[in-house]
Amino acid sequence: MSGEDFSQFSMLDLFRAELETQSHALTTGLLALERNPSAADHLEACMRSAHSLKGAARIINFMPAVAVTHAMEECFVAAQRGQIRLGRGHIDILLKGVDLLASLASQSELDTDEDAPEITDFVDALEQASAPARTEVATPVLAAQPSRALASARPEPARPEPVEAGIPASGSAGPDRIVRLTAGSLNRLLGLAGEALIEARRLRPFADSLVRLKRLQSDLGKAFDSLNLGLEQATDSEQALPALANAKQKLVTMQEFLAKRLEELDSIDRRVTDLANRLYDETLASRMRPFEDGVKQYSRMVRDLGMALGKMVRLEIVGGSTTIDSDILEQLDAPLGHLLRNAVDHGIETLVERLATGKPEEACIRLEARHSAGRLQVIASDDGRGIDLSALRDRIVSRQLASRESVTSLSEEELLEFLFLPGFSLKAEVSDISGRGVGLDAVRAMARQVGGFVSLTSKLGIGSSFQLELPLTRSVARTLLVEIDGEPYAFPLVGIVRALNVPRESVELVEGRPHFRFEERQIGLITAHEVLERTEWQPEGSELSVILIGERDEIYGVIVDRFVGERELVIRPLDPRLAKVRDISAAALMDDGSPVLIIDVEDLLRSIEKLASSRQLRTLSRASDDAARKQRKRVLVVDDSLTVRELERKLLDQRGYHVEVAVDGMDGWNAVRSDLFDLVVTDVDMPRMDGIELVKLIKSDGRLSGVPVMIVSYKDREEDRRRGLDAGADYYLAKGSFHDETLIRAVADLIGEANE
Repeated sequence: MSGEDFSQFSMLDLFRAELETQSHALTTGLLALERNPSAADHLEACMRSAHSLKGAARIINFMPAVAVTHAMEECFVAAQRGQIRLGRGHIDILLKGVDLLASLASQSELDTDEDAPEITDFVDALEQASAPARTEVATPVLAAQPSRALASARPEPARPEPVEAGIPASGSAGPDRIVRLTAGSLNRLLGLAGEALIEARRLRPFADSLVRLKRLQSDLGKAFDSLNLGLEQATDSEQALPALANAKQKLVTMQEFLAKRLEELDSIDRRVTDLANRLYDETLASRMRPFEDGVKQYSRMVRDLGMALGKMVRLEIVGGSTTIDSDILEQLDAPLGHLLRNAVDHGIETLVERLATGKPEEACIRLEARHSAGRLQVIASDDGRGIDLSALRDRIVSRQLASRESVTSLSEEELLEFLFLPGFSLKAEVSDISGRGVGLDAVRAMARQVGGFVSLTSKLGIGSSFQLELPLTRSVARTLLVEIDGEPYAFPLVGIVRALNVPRESVELVEGRPHFRFEERQIGLITAHEVLERTEWQPEGSELSVILIGERDEIYGVIVDRFVGERELVIRPLDPRLAKVRDISAAALMDDGSPVLIIDVEDLLRSIEKLASSRQLRTLSRASDDAARKQRKRVLVVDDSLTVRELERKLLDQRGYHVEVAVDGMDGWNAVRSDLFDLVVTDVDMPRMDGIELVKLIKSDGRLSGVPVMIVSYKDREEDRRRGLDAGADYYLAKGSFHDETLIRAVADLIGEANE
């Protein structure tokens, strides 16, 4: 490729780049050959990759790599000629050869010693395995100890530096040329492209205003005609008529000039808008990467981890060409790793168990990516044992997270929610693979961080499936534009279940709350005016504009003034000096340059849950509720876990306390400052503000320092307890020893019975 300029790269850099590509091809081919050793196309692909690497290594005089790739090539050629049949032993050694090449290339300088022990051990092992008449072999020379096998099950993929990205350079001949570009530069470029698009779209409103000016000139011309007619009838019009005719001629000339300029402006508007759109689309596309780029290393990880655990497991990747924002793809790495390791360790049965149930020896884990309704869906499923709900109930009770009676009444979805709690695991023993209960918690945290969510379904004996719903990109949001109290707001489509018009006559009161029926279920209604603390909502027309948000059983209908339409907006982060604005995630500019706030749907859900659970909705309040609330002692529960929060709320509510909830420390601080409470019950580890900081703020406030604060936390070490009490907490209760009566007794000790 004579047109390419690689002067900025060293020869070793070029070899490493080629090794990354060829290693993926080798790994993919070897895993396919393990299932079908006679697949001629995979044999040919592996032989070609080894041959290409050998040639590249020879050019830069990298002799250890030459020795390794030559041995691999000879093995593939022997298999092609039918001299050997590749078995699992061959595949093990060849995969270790791929790892050995990566290790050799990672050195800062070339090592020319081709007789190094690891090189000779590999070559000898492969030659011994590839001797004629050997079909299935063990790997005596390179056999890994259990700890090494486990380490190899989690290889670190070769990746570019996280702050850099590669984009095709224009004007190159042949394949796309790759240039280095920092992620920060790419983000700024995308921002500028978005601004260019917005500025280009402002030409059309400007041109429309000039058209209005043209109409005004036409009206002025008619006024001149009327004036001319009046002067002709006057007696002293001999001097005025020529002056009027001259003025009218100048007006006609100006109209003709304006008409030509309008034609030119219209042409410029079309060209600039088209150019800005193409610039924006191309810049956005440069941020997108195929899903396979971020998950290709998992096939090897799943295979090796399965072998370390004595299981036969393969990974099937579906939708590898699905494009995803590079930021989201990078953030998916750790969560998907957790899901796949859990699937191999927890979900997949042993060989004996699979054969006993009639399943094939080789288990299959399926990782699928697809676009659906403007969202990205990533599904990780397996054909393993599934989740035993009875065992899950026993684990919940043994961890004292709920009583046996309350667990029995929970639905399947509610039970599965416990798996996402921090520190919760069905596995009794802890290993370096799983058992600490941090995996699913991290998966949910990542999904929420990017504005998505994760759900779990499972069937005992059939398998489990995790589905992540994520935005396609974090730079651009497809939104539904609405009007609330005379101002525009944007709801990201990824957070909307449905938008619909509801006839007012179909709204009915259920337990004092407005609901309407949607797909065989009752959906509670609340106005956006109330949640966003706008002016009192005044209903107009015979239909309500309703946006459904939430998931599973927790779906709410938010009433807005009207739907404006769907818009694709370039996201602009809020000034960091504003910190987190409640219910708002970011801002954007519309086509005319006017600003619009983008709703944080998850935060909005928290606000709705808080209003609903505290029964403070203006549309729901009743005098009897207000009187009862004033007589009962009031408790604020602060916890970011919906399950724990609701469990504590129900326990206290059943004992007669009036309970309100907050979804994190910041929300709790805002609540305790704005209302009167007899007690605050808080968790420690929460987003935005942790429980320790919340306790310190309450105790340092002169007006609030007398309010008792109880900490309920999973942290039960003495130093954790001391830290909470030193901050000013009046009581410290560990969730590990938590049960119904313990909490009730502690609350009664601090503030007495509910109606005292």
